[in-house]
Amino acid sequence: MKTFVVGSTGFLGYFTVRELLARGHSVRSLALRPAPPQLDFPSEVELSLGDLSATPDEALREMLQGIEGLVFAAGMDDRVVPKAPAYPKFYAANVASTRRLIRLGKEAGIRKAVVFSSYFVTCHRRWSEMRLAEHHPYIRSRVEQIREALEEAGDQMAVSFLMLPYIFGSLPGMIPLWKPLIGYLNSRLPWVFYPAGGSAMVTADEVGRAAARALEAGRSGVEWQIASDNLTWTDFLGRLGAMLGKPKPVLTLPKWLLKTAMAGVELGYRLKGKQSGLSMVPFVDLQTRDAFLDTHSSRQELGYEKGDIDKALAETVRACLSSSS
Repeated sequence: MKTFVVGSTGFLGYFTVRELLARGHSVRSLALRPAPPQLDFPSEVELSLGDLSATPDEALREMLQGIEGLVFAAGMDDRVVPKAPAYPKFYAANVASTRRLIRLGKEAGIRKAVVFSSYFVTCHRRWSEMRLAEHHPYIRSRVEQIREALEEAGDQMAVSFLMLPYIFGSLPGMIPLWKPLIGYLNSRLPWVFYPAGGSAMVTADEVGRAAARALEAGRSGVEWQIASDNLTWTDFLGRLGAMLGKPKPVLTLPKWLLKTAMAGVELGYRLKGKQSGLSMVPFVDLQTRDAFLDTHSSRQELGYEKGDIDKALAETVRACLSSSS
């Protein structure tokens, strides 16, 4: 296929582009920033630089001419803490931008698309009593992204979604978002404080493989659960500690103490006129659950290779340590 990737120079966009090329597809793309100079970005990619939201419809229509498959690997993630109220910013970046791209894609005759989403949507559907979309602007935007994307696509485009958990791996020139945690584990503290619970985790290269296969499959409305492994936080921290050569006991913090600390964080945001995409106090209830995904069904159905989570963790650790030097 002739494919179009939004966010091609980002962490996941890069792995998706490499996989698409490896499978014989051509790639045209739009990215906010150029690839880091240390990164060997494929020269055969037709790369345009610009902000999707600021790119006129006519320019996007021209980019989409002759394209057969779309991948949206951009948007605003949960780490962003914008000025309050937060939801309009998340809506614009995650919902409106996706809907607009699908609308223009339909006009160009594109019939397949894959949108990168979050496993927090899976948690929202699984634990409806937690009302995650109501409490968290970021999660609400991801729920609405799926609803509005399918509404816009109708029966003219098959749009599926990758439900992505915490992601590991590294790229030259990019500092992993896990650097603060690695610094904490690498400190002189004799123990580590952390919540109970656990999470699904995935390698960046597995995401790329899943994205390419999902685009080829062209199934509409499917929320593909993409995970290499499910790990408790204790197991996760133990593996990282061993890789650092500093294994430490993990002391589980009670929820009341975590919520007290998070209330302080929220107060700090409010005093600055900001709002987090994840409301810190209610998020404790989610973080302390076993937020696990199905690690087999999507891989078996789409036929892609499982990621090596320990290798990706080791790459993440090395990249965090090298960025400190």
